[in-house]
Amino acid sequence: MSKRGLGNNPFKGSSTKSIFSSTELTKADVENSMVINISRIQLSAQQPRRYFDPQKLQQLAESIRVHGILEPLLVRPISDEYYELVAGERRYRAAQEVGVSEVPVVIREMTQLQAMELALIENLQREDLNPIEETEGIIALLATKLDVPSTEIPQLLHRLAKRGSDNVVGNESTLLVVESVFALVAKISWESFASHRLPLLNLPNSILEALRAGKIEYTKARALARIKDPVLLDQLLNQAIAEQWSLSQIRAAIHDHTQPIQSEEIAALKQQFNQVSKTLKSSTIWSEPEKRQRLQQLLAELQQLAKGTT
Repeated sequence: MSKRGLGNNPFKGSSTKSIFSSTELTKADVENSMVINISRIQLSAQQPRRYFDPQKLQQLAESIRVHGILEPLLVRPISDEYYELVAGERRYRAAQEVGVSEVPVVIREMTQLQAMELALIENLQREDLNPIEETEGIIALLATKLDVPSTEIPQLLHRLAKRGSDNVVGNESTLLVVESVFALVAKISWESFASHRLPLLNLPNSILEALRAGKIEYTKARALARIKDPVLLDQLLNQAIAEQWSLSQIRAAIHDHTQPIQSEEIAALKQQFNQVSKTLKSSTIWSEPEKRQRLQQLLAELQQLAKGTT
């Protein structure tokens, strides 16, 4: 990404509301739409949405088969013959599913940067994204607005969160941009996003890759992410995707595979506890004040642990 600086942002001076409203089609837009061959439309590499619910997509496809596409797609010209899709990817995919060759479109001149921002804002406001897509979408939008690489956004937000300390790096203009983005597209504050959403990106790589590719829903991925054994995780993840397991099937599989391990661990812990108890009875610890005091502390901690108060 080139370093343009905030002053060159194409939306500088425009309200965040006007940015989003420009993705909404007016009556005049629909009346002036045109029909083009679907093969002339290309998907954007910057599309934030990766997962499309197969059942809902099939329902939309059946609707399009019967009624056609009721709302035109929003596209931008990228050459004399081809267009890039800005809004309406579900309709585009559903139309392909039923073999529709021509689709209605509204054509708007806009830059790649504008198209990316519009697509991000539309998806984020309409709640079409799962939490991973939403997190990465917000990061991408912040990176665009601040003209920095996406990889720098998490650290930037953490630095802003510490802006009250002496070592803060950042300025008021950066904070204003961050706050304006979250006021527009998020239901949580940027501080909460930094604390609770950014850690989602630390999920196992296999889980993240499946989510980004749209191979599995977030709720199913989150259940699988609880598996500590990476080999078992990949095994169940691949099986869940291949066999299209439901969430209840995934939970049952996790229970079946981890319960014996848990039972073995519990049995080993009990055996270890009993062995320590026997050793203590014949130990010289009882005649050593310092060790007795430490034992009292440990027993108090164990008692609290047993009561579930720690």
